[in-house]
Amino acid sequence: MSDFRDMILPSYLCGRYLLKMTIRHSQEVFVTQSLPEKHQVWAWPNKGEPQSLRLEMRTRPIPAPGEVLIANRAIGLNPVDWKMIEWGHAAWSAGHVPGVDAVGIIAATGDGVRLPIGLRVAYHQSLARDGSFAEFTRIDGRSILPVSAGVENVVAAALPCPGLTAWQALRKVPRQMTRDVLVTGAGGSVGSILAQLAVRGGWRVWVTAAPAHQDKLLAFGIAGVFDYRDPNWCDRLAKSLGPRRLYAIFDTVSGKHARALASILGYNGHLVCIQDRIEENPVPAFTTAISLHEVALNSVHLNATDEDWQEWRSAGAELFQMLETGALQLPPIEVRSFDALPLTLTELKSGAHKGKFVVVP
Repeated sequence: MSDFRDMILPSYLCGRYLLKMTIRHSQEVFVTQSLPEKHQVWAWPNKGEPQSLRLEMRTRPIPAPGEVLIANRAIGLNPVDWKMIEWGHAAWSAGHVPGVDAVGIIAATGDGVRLPIGLRVAYHQSLARDGSFAEFTRIDGRSILPVSAGVENVVAAALPCPGLTAWQALRKVPRQMTRDVLVTGAGGSVGSILAQLAVRGGWRVWVTAAPAHQDKLLAFGIAGVFDYRDPNWCDRLAKSLGPRRLYAIFDTVSGKHARALASILGYNGHLVCIQDRIEENPVPAFTTAISLHEVALNSVHLNATDEDWQEWRSAGAELFQMLETGALQLPPIEVRSFDALPLTLTELKSGAHKGKFVVVP
């Protein structure tokens, strides 16, 4: 799927404006009839809870050179969304539109963009730009992700943030087949995807997760699942490893949690911290000589070269193809309405729901 224009896309009929489709040479042609001048957004007033977001009508954005305007069809919610709403961001001011993930239809393009109107794509938006909590979102044309035809919108919207985070984390560690790695928090979206990709990469994968996730994780080919609430789970892991040592740890919990696990890494091992950054090596110098790795998905928007964006799109395309073929499975997805977005984010923050939330405009 090297050329986005080779994709076959479903047709849509939107209540606010008509999207006419025809099929020509295995490609859908999308013709817009009068895009609306206004659209709905959830606006951020200031640091606070998700329910402080305000539903507003805004003028529809116009894409600048190199940009693409997406008519959002499904919006994925992620922990980073409520965290930024609560903490704020250096680039945000009152009225900013949060949200990083969505799938939709290209409704307009800026100068220099050759992608066809009507192409269905997914994206992970920069935190510094108005995001996906809107009916329309402007994005950097280089960042769009091609979506396999067989992947439904709500499934596609649930993938970008956790899927690309898992991909970035795995790329930190040199591939050495049959080595032992640990993924903590494998019951969550990032941990579950990461564990599946690591198994496919040829590693022997151990995970921590709640017992409710055990059967599903073992069905992925995981070597062993340890209950993170068991105070002796590290001893049980060591016993299962026998004379072997861990080659890598992918921690999805916190920086503090990752530091506490450093001592169980073997010689020349890798500690990949996904939820935080470890500033100082937690083991003494000249001992196991482990390497520390930072995962920061948003950094791509600040520092990526054209080559980096090419890898980004290729990774996204591969992940969507795996979803289409069943080679990759996501946690359960619950769909909510756009009007319920703040309340749904509050539920996500509470931790009561262990799957993925997707809202539909």
